[in-house]
Amino acid sequence: MSAAQSVFSSSYAEARRKFLQAAADAGLAVEAKPHPLPGLEGEQLAMDVARDGEPGASKLLIVSSGCHGVEGYCGSGVQVDALRDEAARARAAKAGVAVLYIHGLNPYGFSHFRRTTHENIDLNRNFHDFSAPLPRNADYPELHPLLVPPQWPPSAENLQALQDYVAQHGEKAYQSAISRGQHEFADGLFYGGTAPSWSNLAVREVLRAHGRRAGRIAWIDIHTGLGPSGLGERIFAGRDDPAGVARARAWWDGGGRTPITSFYDGSSSSARLTGLMFNSAYDECPQAEYTGMALEYGTVPVMETFHALRGEQWLNRHPDAPAEVAAQIRRTNFNAFYTDTDMWREQVLLQAREAIAQAIDGLAS
Repeated sequence: MSAAQSVFSSSYAEARRKFLQAAADAGLAVEAKPHPLPGLEGEQLAMDVARDGEPGASKLLIVSSGCHGVEGYCGSGVQVDALRDEAARARAAKAGVAVLYIHGLNPYGFSHFRRTTHENIDLNRNFHDFSAPLPRNADYPELHPLLVPPQWPPSAENLQALQDYVAQHGEKAYQSAISRGQHEFADGLFYGGTAPSWSNLAVREVLRAHGRRAGRIAWIDIHTGLGPSGLGERIFAGRDDPAGVARARAWWDGGGRTPITSFYDGSSSSARLTGLMFNSAYDECPQAEYTGMALEYGTVPVMETFHALRGEQWLNRHPDAPAEVAAQIRRTNFNAFYTDTDMWREQVLLQAREAIAQAIDGLAS
């Protein structure tokens, strides 16, 4: 097993064991927030939290994994690597920066090879003020009956109908219609929910406990599934605030070598989204200057990713599917969000180490 491979895992249970062991080896206590449901293998699920640094530190860096469940296989490896990196930990301590690791934001999706939570909610579309009217995705209803067909694999007619949509509207419009989120179809893709999910409430508790003493907060949330394979796109994750964008670019763009993109100006591979998790930082830690990004690693072409998610959503509607069909769908979804090669893993770690070091320096500046 290569050094890069040793920090990554092929099951949630293995990833959690490695994270807990890395935290213990670093002398850190771990707070577990138990999930109400078991994992795919019957294992206990939890959102695990480890803090490296003083409780009263004025500068806090959050590194989180598993917002989109299955994407946690990448993010967990990044966190384990960071916990084992004595030089990086010393750098943070010298700068007076506490580092908060949130492992498995969505442990159910992580274990079940799903992108969504047990409520079928896309966690990164779930951070709304639910007392106010929710945004409506007017383009999604037309696609909904096509995206999750009654049979899997889908029929030739179904595939042709989606190809016709893409031919008429373009791949970018297709991506946006699906991925920007929707709140009407609870059994559909990228469902944002109509109330806070379990993970939403749990991460808010973590922020209240660990973020309210900090005057400056940075947040790196690890994602996969968009962009060229192995490239970690640095997507600005904050309100449309010029000062916040400028700060993120000053910290993370590497002199233009690793640019910070934004869906506000159309420079990101992501569609423009609402209900994003970063809203919780503003809500729960209003005293802090907040700077955040999503580190989004490319895997496979986006159309392959959407096809994998369609199969996974079909499986969610058909829990009685034959075991071999279920296993194949889960494997396809895993492969859409994690590339099982040393080259990809090494690319992931190198870029994450740099981004974490830059965040520490930025917070200390």
